[in-house]
Amino acid sequence: MAALFPTCLGDLVAPDMVEHAQIALVRCGVDVQPVRGATCCGQPAFNAGFHAQARRVARVTLRALAQTTGPIIVPAGSCAAMMSRRWGELFAGDRDAPLAHAVAARVVEFTSVLAQHLDALERHELRWSGTVGYHDSCHMLRELRLSAEPRAVLRSVRDLELVPLASSDRCCGFGGTFSVRYPEVSVAMADSTLDDARAAGVDALVSADPGCLMQLGGRADRTHNGPRVLHVATLLHEAGLR
Repeated sequence: MAALFPTCLGDLVAPDMVEHAQIALVRCGVDVQPVRGATCCGQPAFNAGFHAQARRVARVTLRALAQTTGPIIVPAGSCAAMMSRRWGELFAGDRDAPLAHAVAARVVEFTSVLAQHLDALERHELRWSGTVGYHDSCHMLRELRLSAEPRAVLRSVRDLELVPLASSDRCCGFGGTFSVRYPEVSVAMADSTLDDARAAGVDALVSADPGCLMQLGGRADRTHNGPRVLHVATLLHEAGLR
């Protein structure tokens, strides 16, 4: 039994992605239990230096997740990194410090779970005709060291051509409050990533982090100049994992 933590962006911005992630896990043989009462991991306030406020927000999620059993699967690389790598620091010296360490040890990122079930994915004979570029989110790549796993998941889809992008490991410009504090820089970074995807001629730009997808998808929509921007779970759904 595993718990799927949707994250606040998943709840508010990308509920379809959360549904697609749950379906993918179930189709791969993972029993998923609902998480009730969890909200935000506290990352925005933590990154801005407001640790007391971040702790207050994260405590609600921490205690909700403590009521679950098994792995805690997170379909957002940055949130998974915050929970697994930073909650110990955030709750250091706090009454919930032991609980934070115990819960953090159970956190795993979504594509890293699917990468352990490639045989199940291949049995579903998924198909998605087109070219795809994968964008590594900063936290997922640099803190969780996950890069091969999402690409292996994408390669399990037939007729999908995975195209390397020169900018795949560069920040999309979102960075939570960074995009609010430095909007001009944030937009320029997003546009650079999208320009690279267009130059590569991909049909879709795929990531495993809703923050990056919101940033890049928002700019693609605003400029009316694609490509499509998709979460890995949504691409799998389109490929037939339903």
